[in-house]
Amino acid sequence: MVPAPMHLFLSAGEPSGDQHAAHLLTELRRRDPSLKAVGYGGPDLAAAGQEQSFRLTDLAVMGIGAVLPHIKTFFSLRNRAAEYFRDQKPDAVVLVDFPGFHWHLAKAAKKAGVPVIYYLPPQMWAWAGWRVKKVRKYVDYLLCGLPFEPQWYADRGVSAEDGTPCDYVGHPFFDEAAAKQLDQTFLEERRGGRTVGVLPGSRNREVERNGPILAAAARRLSGLHPDVTFRVAAYQPAHADRCRELFAGIPNVEVCVERTSEIIELAECCLFVSGSVSLELFARRTPGAVVYCLPRWKYQFLSKLVADDDLNTITLPNLFAGEKLYPEFFPPGAEAREVTEIVRLVDNWLSAPASLAAVRGAIAAAADRTVRTGATAAAADAVLRAVGGSNAAATAEPVVETAAGTQAVVAPPPGPNALAARRAA
Repeated sequence: MVPAPMHLFLSAGEPSGDQHAAHLLTELRRRDPSLKAVGYGGPDLAAAGQEQSFRLTDLAVMGIGAVLPHIKTFFSLRNRAAEYFRDQKPDAVVLVDFPGFHWHLAKAAKKAGVPVIYYLPPQMWAWAGWRVKKVRKYVDYLLCGLPFEPQWYADRGVSAEDGTPCDYVGHPFFDEAAAKQLDQTFLEERRGGRTVGVLPGSRNREVERNGPILAAAARRLSGLHPDVTFRVAAYQPAHADRCRELFAGIPNVEVCVERTSEIIELAECCLFVSGSVSLELFARRTPGAVVYCLPRWKYQFLSKLVADDDLNTITLPNLFAGEKLYPEFFPPGAEAREVTEIVRLVDNWLSAPASLAAVRGAIAAAADRTVRTGATAAAADAVLRAVGGSNAAATAEPVVETAAGTQAVVAPPPGPNALAARRAA
């Protein structure tokens, strides 16, 4: 009898997660062309061949106030997924980031006896360590993108010995940056001038919260450096329209849609919203200043969090490198003091080429030491071996370069029998 094709339910709710999940699906299909992939996602997952029942990236929102208008939709999607898990019994559910909603899917999958693999789990070490109990309760296997995460989870009772294997596979953003085909026409038309990139985020709430302080900084910097063009990278047309409103009246502003990589490549430096895009700046060796506006209570919480941390940072390249390469600004709103500090930093970079070159050199040295490709392939191999795909036994042990530069063979994940045992627990 011919075995049934592997059947995965994939879900990604954020633009970056959609991109990572799409590349994972492509790698999975390269190894097992018969694989069936269904679920929720965005345009990238759909283009990669997912049978997509809802475009979840359209609901990429942050904060309870932003979630409430969509609460009925989220509950409906959870219920629809729960019914699918119960009736169709996919071999596994693969979740990518987007924890607020994905915990509900993980719980529903657990109830239906379907194992859950969390690829690039949420950064609990930065924001919500207490939620690790949900990992222990609902997740069967973690595939981490940051080298210190397996130990962080192990210290909190999430490891193979505790029943939930947790492996480091590397971060797919480095794969995607290396493979990205840049628009050479766009680049050539803009080379020769000076560019400061402005990256306001990929979520509606991020643009609304961070756009005003980014625009305020650009407005003051444009007066100091009239030869600089501020190129704003908008994720979607609606964000571009909002950015044009925020940056209105500032000389030499260009708002572009879907040109984030090209703007990072062109820029002398960037002002950018904290998030996984920071890894692309790191991979492209582009200096930048991190901005993330927060409600005042979150600002006070985060200030205490980073003050208690040895490295005093939550920005991903800083964590990879073990040094603070990207200065951070987490203002509780577009306050004059924070804008002044951002302007002072970037003005120094733009006014003193040697200073900016030194920053770029430090970033390049750290990136040469820590940036490695192969994460997506390693994750695909791990998923296939864990679930037991038709070609799983033929795949090689994934090898990933760690931040320290040594080779780490990702531990063989649990096979289908182990997942079945965990499923029944």
